[in-house]
Amino acid sequence: TGTEMLANKNLPNILSYARIAGTIWLILMKPLTPLFLTIYTITGVTDVLDGAIARKYGTTSEKGAKLDSIADLLFYTLILIRIFPVMWVTLPKKIWIMVGAILLVRFVSYGTAAKKYHRFASLHTYLNKVTGLMVFLVPYAIISPAAVPFCWGVCVVAMIGSIEELVLHLTSEEYDPSRKSLLIKREK
Repeated sequence: TGTEMLANKNLPNILSYARIAGTIWLILMKPLTPLFLTIYTITGVTDVLDGAIARKYGTTSEKGAKLDSIADLLFYTLILIRIFPVMWVTLPKKIWIMVGAILLVRFVSYGTAAKKYHRFASLHTYLNKVTGLMVFLVPYAIISPAAVPFCWGVCVVAMIGSIEELVLHLTSEEYDPSRKSLLIKREK
């Protein structure tokens, strides 16, 4: 029906808005409490569902991709504001040097894309998705004995993903948000 199609078309964006609202709520909460982790998990589920539903019903859009990227950036801001202080006292300082290097590559990638395509461009590559999942799991890992090795793994994957995205921007003639990896050729 028309109402069902409209609901399916809008549901991914509604889920992205819910993730944004949940993230704002989390910023106001004490980190790593059971309620925090519950809401945190729900926001993560909405991140997975919005894109899956949009692809299933053929309702992907540039607006949806931008909304998803905004929600992702807010979510990473939450991690910096609420979870970073816990991580700062838990993890060795060498990890923070790696995080700084990752951020530098990421900002160079965004700057390259902005200059080249005259727009904000963040690619949802496979490695970026794996990085996002691993970063999402940090609050659960940080309260476990595996915190340090897990966070080193996150750093390695994040750096490789950041370099891959930068290379994609440097070697692409035009912005292609559907590009998922350097290793997979685009279909013409």
